[in-house]
Amino acid sequence: MKPEFFERIGADIAKLDAVTELKLPKYGSWPSTVHQFDEKSINVLKTALAARRPVLLRGEPGTGKSQLAHAAAVALNRLFVYEVVNAHTEGQDLLWKFDAVSRLAEAQTIKDGDDKKTLLDTKRFISPGVLWWALDWDAAHSVYRNSQYQLSLPEMPPGWQQADGSVILIDEIDKATTELPNSLLEILGNNAIDIPWLKTTIGGKASVPPLLIITTNEERELPAAFVRRCLVLNLDLPKDDQKLIQLLDQRGWLHFGDQCHPEVRKKAAEQLIKDRKIAKEKGVTPPGQAEYLDMLRALSVLGKTEKEQSDMLEQINEFALRKYPVMHDK
Repeated sequence: MKPEFFERIGADIAKLDAVTELKLPKYGSWPSTVHQFDEKSINVLKTALAARRPVLLRGEPGTGKSQLAHAAAVALNRLFVYEVVNAHTEGQDLLWKFDAVSRLAEAQTIKDGDDKKTLLDTKRFISPGVLWWALDWDAAHSVYRNSQYQLSLPEMPPGWQQADGSVILIDEIDKATTELPNSLLEILGNNAIDIPWLKTTIGGKASVPPLLIITTNEERELPAAFVRRCLVLNLDLPKDDQKLIQLLDQRGWLHFGDQCHPEVRKKAAEQLIKDRKIAKEKGVTPPGQAEYLDMLRALSVLGKTEKEQSDMLEQINEFALRKYPVMHDK
């Protein structure tokens, strides 16, 4: 490896070692928030940077898996791009998306004398995907600017340059077919993408490898070969009730401070634990940290005194926490 690699990784590791709590600015549809790093999260990010391996985050919904990727990008001052996977997502979509329907519609409206070659130019119907943005923002932006198929435009951090690198979040990869994770690693193994329409290759050995963070809710088993090539971090909530209450109270204070009273934060955590146990008995996904924070956010607005918030907690906890069907006596 070249000395430049060790120098860059050393600088990135120093940035991660310097953070514990980090304010995350609003990003697209993501609201501004605060992220608290723990030792395991910092260590897995540092290892991923040094080993050039993806990070696979496992854990139930609402444990902060996606937020960790955003926080890593902010801490490292890297470009942040993300793709939320669904059952129809293919590996090709991470490179670019092609609007075949619009191109067909355009072809049907062409008149004699129109410049058919220009009107049906493939580049007019392409939207760059997350891998393209991450490896070559300028080339992706050039295509995006001249295309009529504009899906997303990543926000550049202040003063960011391509040499600063990027963080890619592939969210909920377990919703995709097995083809997606395998094709993803094949592309990143080369750190390059062939762009046939531009007759060029972006990325390559001279490009800074992106930090790839992948999340799964374990809805579908991932290919064993794919998992072996990842660093795996399990973001599970503590099994011990008191440790969980302590963790939730700490996160609640971090986000809302004294806007939500300490005793109310504790009561909300205790209620969460009760509903988690019932949900598990019913075999449904239990409420987690996300639901807890949603409830505190509401309480900090709906009540000012401890009594007001405590009374409101009794009235709203079933909306925020009980996501399972409740049978009522006739």
